[in-house]
Amino acid sequence: MTQKYVYSFAEGGADMRTLLGGKGANLAEMTRAHLPVPPGFTITTEACHTYFRIGSRMPVELEQQYTAALNRLEQQTEQTFGSEDKPLLVSVRSGSVTSMPGMMDTILNLGLNDATVRGLAKLTGNDRFAYDCYRRLVQMFGSVVLGIDGSEFETRLHRLKSRLNVEQDSDVTAEGWQSLIEDFKDCIGRRAGREFPQNVCDQLRMAVEAVFKSWHNPRARVYRKLNRIPDSQGTAVNVQSMVFGNMGEDCGTGVLFTRNPATGEDMLFGEYLINAQGEDVVAGIRTPLPIETLKHSMPVVFEQLAAAAKQLERHYKDMQDIEFTVQNNRLYLLQTRGGKRNAQAALKIAVDLVKENVLAKQEALMRIEAAHLDQLLHRGLKEEAVKSVLATGLAASPGAAVGQIVFHPDKAVEWRKQGKRVILARPETTPEDIQGLIAAEGILTSRGGLTSHAAVVARGMGKPCVCGCESLRISLEDQTMTAGDAVIREGDWVTLDGATGRVIAGEIPVSEAVMTEELSQMLAWADELRTLKVYANADNPQDAETARRFGAQGIGLCRTEHMFFSPQRLPIVREMILAESREARQASLAKLLPMQEADFRDMLAVMEGLPVTIRLLDPPLHEFLPNLEELQQKLVRMTYEQEGTGDEQAEVKRMIRQVRSLHEANPMLGQRGCRLGIVYPEIYDMQVEAVFRAVSACMDKGIDVQPEIMIPLVGHASELKLLREMVDRIAEQVLGKDKSRDCRYKVGTMIEVPRAALTAHQIAVHSDFFSFGTNDLTQMTLGYSRDDAENKFMAHYMDRELLPNNPFQVLDTEGVGRLIDMAVSQGRAVKSKLKTGVCGEHGGDPESIAFCHGAGLDYISCSPYRIPLARIAAAQAAVQQQPAEQEEQTAALVV
Repeated sequence: MTQKYVYSFAEGGADMRTLLGGKGANLAEMTRAHLPVPPGFTITTEACHTYFRIGSRMPVELEQQYTAALNRLEQQTEQTFGSEDKPLLVSVRSGSVTSMPGMMDTILNLGLNDATVRGLAKLTGNDRFAYDCYRRLVQMFGSVVLGIDGSEFETRLHRLKSRLNVEQDSDVTAEGWQSLIEDFKDCIGRRAGREFPQNVCDQLRMAVEAVFKSWHNPRARVYRKLNRIPDSQGTAVNVQSMVFGNMGEDCGTGVLFTRNPATGEDMLFGEYLINAQGEDVVAGIRTPLPIETLKHSMPVVFEQLAAAAKQLERHYKDMQDIEFTVQNNRLYLLQTRGGKRNAQAALKIAVDLVKENVLAKQEALMRIEAAHLDQLLHRGLKEEAVKSVLATGLAASPGAAVGQIVFHPDKAVEWRKQGKRVILARPETTPEDIQGLIAAEGILTSRGGLTSHAAVVARGMGKPCVCGCESLRISLEDQTMTAGDAVIREGDWVTLDGATGRVIAGEIPVSEAVMTEELSQMLAWADELRTLKVYANADNPQDAETARRFGAQGIGLCRTEHMFFSPQRLPIVREMILAESREARQASLAKLLPMQEADFRDMLAVMEGLPVTIRLLDPPLHEFLPNLEELQQKLVRMTYEQEGTGDEQAEVKRMIRQVRSLHEANPMLGQRGCRLGIVYPEIYDMQVEAVFRAVSACMDKGIDVQPEIMIPLVGHASELKLLREMVDRIAEQVLGKDKSRDCRYKVGTMIEVPRAALTAHQIAVHSDFFSFGTNDLTQMTLGYSRDDAENKFMAHYMDRELLPNNPFQVLDTEGVGRLIDMAVSQGRAVKSKLKTGVCGEHGGDPESIAFCHGAGLDYISCSPYRIPLARIAAAQAAVQQQPAEQEEQTAALVV
């Protein structure tokens, strides 16, 4: 049976998204709803897969099928493809399964040639319009299909406008376009080594192939990598009969969002241009008009558009991004899709749709991109510090960004690698700028509107953006930006306020954001649905307070070594490490004991009523000592430059000896964690005593404390048995029998050594909880040193797609995940109520959280500022994986 590669818009539907791509499925759905969609057909993603599978060649069946579909389109429109009398013109657009705005290629006005352009001019009575369409086709075809740098055409266009002394494309005469077309053709002949094709069938075949190939263009690859879109999806191709927004003053084109994508406000939001084609709006070449003015210039069209927008939003139960064209006062819808929005808008829209009885709570939660929730803690400017506002543009994406200005995407990438913060400033951005947009703290353009490429991409990334700042003159050649008399040069500091559109000279201090009403509401719904508890990784009382404010249900990891790096404590820690006898070491530990006690007392008090997991000292001791090379250089200076006394030189020599004695060939696998506590038991004795002295002080004040002591790096049950006995002994010594009985303390271990996971049934005998330290467990399981991997070969592996994700960012479920599953299963076979969780950085990653939910863990632990993200992600995991018997319960949660 012949594979079906082509579907007319009337044959498809929203449920065929994987086959027809997002755009094709939505066009089919709108056609079925009898909305004003120009007719056309979709070439499937399967055709794209086949094209690449057979060596980048067009399947014979595909050409036959789209030719037949084109014949049917001719009958529908009563026009003929390639006819000089009534020429049918089509657009050829990509249509990936997952929306990738601006990342792939489009060709408009296909079907024009030297003969059909005359027919179009005669048919419309408008020579200027016809030749404008033809020059657009030649320009797009040359760039997209033949691979000629777009600047070749832009340079010639600007040269023509200068010669004619006009600013807008609409002011160029028919004769001007005719001369430019010849110029473009000459450029194609010289740059591509072939003529622009006059055969319209050749045009269509080459355009379809070009859209297929654009799936693998560099910017599309970068976008997919950034957004974790599988390369295997492929793209569909949509061939649609042309309607024209550039035929005169009763024509236009625009982009409309059914709600404000920056704030979520329930209002029509968008822009349009009179006498223009769609690419003019999204490319940011002309600054468009706000959609409200359409109500006055074309009131009937506006009412039709508003009604269609509401219909589509209700149908898809989501904010829609709609492209439309008006031809001779008649409205046409060219596309609808779920609109890109920032996190603030996403939350408000989702919450409002629940209140409007459009969505259930669990549906609203699934609309939230958990990775974007970090945006909700957007920083704002400290207004009292704002002195010099250079200019004000369009507030395209909220938040404050501070950085050194650069004018080229490659420079932004280069400076970011050097550790600099940068603001990327451009007249307008294009999809080719994607790497620079990723590297920049914020984005500034002098042209383009709120639906321009820069605005859409910035909102999706959660980066502050100011667009259409026309009072700024950005010179890429001089690498300067001029605002009135002020000249900003590359490297100067500027601040962007994406909430107001201000561009401010210098570095302005920023203030942290506050929890919004919508976020609080969404988090409350998430807490109703999730089963995973969300703890925080916090190493001091301040972090604990932040964590509790964001809804942490406990502290999952307190890294006690992080308490030792203050200027007051580090000298004492070094004194302890350099001690040459147990007695001297204990003397130093006695100085640290009250400091540790105060730390733990304050953290337990802040987290009253919630568990606090305290990990005993984990890293190798040499990490607290000065660098060996620096010590040797200091000794050389003292010796040859007569610096310091004899005693001071002797002390430096002693430190050098001690650092050398503590040196390890592989510290990651050396004397650290529980091994350190076994060799130097006085260190762990001090820490455990400090914990229980803090517990006792809190209990005396009536504070409900739930301490959990974590023994790190256990690989053998005997290690945990020995150290658990030490903890229990000291607890009884400090608390006494009565308090020891009343205190609900736990002793557990961090599972970060593969052997611990493999022998979990033995370790569980001595453990009240397992906390999976997935950072180290990933390193030891994969045999990757994290620092070396990420600095040397990880990027190469990701580019070659040897790994699906960076395993230090997204949990390796097939390797590390199996160890976790095994350890949980074995541990609970010994203790059915064994508490289990993850406290590595994966505890803040949505995909990893979904695995933790599926593995039946009790909690995940992450940094305080990622707690809102983790709460949402945990709820999403529960909704996605809920068994059928729970569906009725969650359905009852509809407001």
